[in-house]
Amino acid sequence: MTLTVEVFASPGCRLCGKARAQLRALATELGGDALQWREVNVLEELDHAVDLGVLSTPAIAIDGELVFTGLPSRKRLRAELELRLYPKGNKPQA
Repeated sequence: MTLTVEVFASPGCRLCGKARAQLRALATELGGDALQWREVNVLEELDHAVDLGVLSTPAIAIDGELVFTGLPSRKRLRAELELRLYPKGNKPQA
């Protein structure tokens, strides 16, 4: 299973860079095929951001659903990603 993750960011947002780095690291940890992610500049894709309900940045959507309306902790983001990747607790052993 592959999740599509979007990080909604705005120019000059210091927390947006942190969200990007956090997601990049988690994508590597969870495996290259587990996540497809992209940064969405809210100024360039305002309609898409509004459609999902993004009111501030950073915000994170997973598979088209706005899940975080602020920067979550790394632990919380990882837990949410793993829950969606392995819904029945079938997490592969490292």
